[in-house]
Amino acid sequence: MAKLTIRDLPADKLRGQRALVRVDFNVPLDEHGAVSDDTRIRAAIPTIEYLLNRGARVVLLSHLGRPKAKAEPKYSLEPVSRRLAELLPGRSVTFVESTDSDEAQKATHELKDGEVVLLENTRFLPGEETNDVGLSRTLAELGDLYVNDAFGTAHRAHASTEGVARLLKPAVAGLLMQKELDYLQGALDEPKKPFVAILGGSKISGKIDVIEALLPKVDALLVGGAMACTFYKAMGLETGTSLVEPDRVAMAKELIEKAGSILILPHDAMVAPSREDGGKARAVSRENIPADMAMLDIGPRSAESYSRAILSAQTVLWNGPMGVFESPPFDKGTRAIADAMAQATGKGATTIVGGGDSAAAVEQAGLASKMSHVSTGGGASLEFLEGKTLPGVDILDER
Repeated sequence: MAKLTIRDLPADKLRGQRALVRVDFNVPLDEHGAVSDDTRIRAAIPTIEYLLNRGARVVLLSHLGRPKAKAEPKYSLEPVSRRLAELLPGRSVTFVESTDSDEAQKATHELKDGEVVLLENTRFLPGEETNDVGLSRTLAELGDLYVNDAFGTAHRAHASTEGVARLLKPAVAGLLMQKELDYLQGALDEPKKPFVAILGGSKISGKIDVIEALLPKVDALLVGGAMACTFYKAMGLETGTSLVEPDRVAMAKELIEKAGSILILPHDAMVAPSREDGGKARAVSRENIPADMAMLDIGPRSAESYSRAILSAQTVLWNGPMGVFESPPFDKGTRAIADAMAQATGKGATTIVGGGDSAAAVEQAGLASKMSHVSTGGGASLEFLEGKTLPGVDILDER
């Protein structure tokens, strides 16, 4: 069922009202405490500006890092508020060093139309991650309506993502949340054919449910990353010192048999003694992985054939890198996928990058703007593709 979004709310539901917006400002900070990658902040700007332009008073909630339900200065959102102010020139952006306090309440009531306040890290609060009802009630008093624009945390039933939406109505999706749901649901429900999915990353265990969910829908499922080695092991191939999940080999064998020609594994591999030994890297066929080396990327033949498959597709979904893309020369396979997807977008295909490391790789390659959609939520997008219910989405009002 489609969810209500901020676009569905009449003007009088926004002007002069406190919009409590859950955003995902879980961004990396550099050694000086400044934001080093503002992608997630920029992704929330359209929702924030939509509300401000309609006279709403915007109250922002977010988490940052993994503090243990108490204040930890290194996880403060204060540097984020500084970057946000730069991205909203001419707007009043204030920061409050607490969230469930009288000070926070006062700040939200003193806001004027078109102003923004960012409250401190929700994970400083005991009860946030346990979805405490008392905390949810306190958070609900900070706004007159609730907007969830944090797709990256929608798979968590926390007080700021699920609990508060039970109590503060209307509870609707922001523009980023709507975009995430539209693209991912579209790929699952009505993909333009041919539909090609590329799955990578280190472990098959984290992707089994996604593989199971996608197999009936895709025309080809291309596998890369170290997870390919568990499939190789299931085929009886030598995997050397590559990362293999021994307890998943039987399952990999079943998937190979079940998928038939739809599941495509790399024909060749880039191998080396270790990721630090890039100078010793060489391409070998998958039948010839040396016993003393590890597969650290797909090989050039695979990169080429995967690129051809992507360019022949009308819908492409990618989740997980093809190799250790942070360590050249083992970034070539991942870069080839990103380049092919950018070209496919240019030819009219719908291209979706499913968050996490894939999103980082596309950003690193400077190709994010050349994709139809780059998801801001790695874990959430995986669970959505698996067909799981996302608590932070499920609780929102329906159309």
